[in-house]
Amino acid sequence: MKVLIIEDSPDIVETISLCFELRWPEAKVISTPEGSKGLTLAETESPDIIILDLGLPDMDGFEVLKDIRSFSNVPIIIVTVRGDEMDRVRGLELGADDYIVKPFSHIELLARIKAVLRRTHMPELRAEEKPFHSPKLTIDFATRTVTVNGQPVRLTPTEYNLLRYLVLNEGNVLTRRALLEKVWGEEYTDSPDYLKVYIQRLRNKLEKDPANPQLLISERGIGYMFVRPPSA
Repeated sequence: MKVLIIEDSPDIVETISLCFELRWPEAKVISTPEGSKGLTLAETESPDIIILDLGLPDMDGFEVLKDIRSFSNVPIIIVTVRGDEMDRVRGLELGADDYIVKPFSHIELLARIKAVLRRTHMPELRAEEKPFHSPKLTIDFATRTVTVNGQPVRLTPTEYNLLRYLVLNEGNVLTRRALLEKVWGEEYTDSPDYLKVYIQRLRNKLEKDPANPQLLISERGIGYMFVRPPSA
């Protein structure tokens, strides 16, 4: 496993590196204090996970996140002193897989890293998971490919896992808690912001009119349901 840390605090870099050394001693850790250098390393080194600070000396971490998402779906965890809810939501909307506020403990960081890596692994293919076909939407569970109106749609691992779980339960309302536990893990059942943001991200990528969704339907006070897209 290859890890890229984009962080300008040597102490935080050391803490994160130690977490990987304790849990994944074979991991190769690369770090840089600069966002511009981090972008280059994200593209040339193909890391398996990126730990990203927002307060970088040369550019805003949100811009780094946005730029990485333009060419890669690599799992990204934001670590920052910015604990404001709007910052957390913005980070998730731009494509972060998790958001951790400093200071944090080794235990918390390890748990979050493990949860993100678990989500990004390909789910075991079961016999009933045959490709989903409709006139507008196609999902091949074997190759994890999604197309809308014949055009490929790039999803992050978490977006794909959420869509997969909803589609496999087509027509059934799934509670917010069930979705959070199944896709993110038990550690996230009290974090509804994650689900709300990711549902909107899927709508933006899959729906003709995200403001009036036809595929991912909200059930007020309960959760969400996937409905097979109409043929017309």
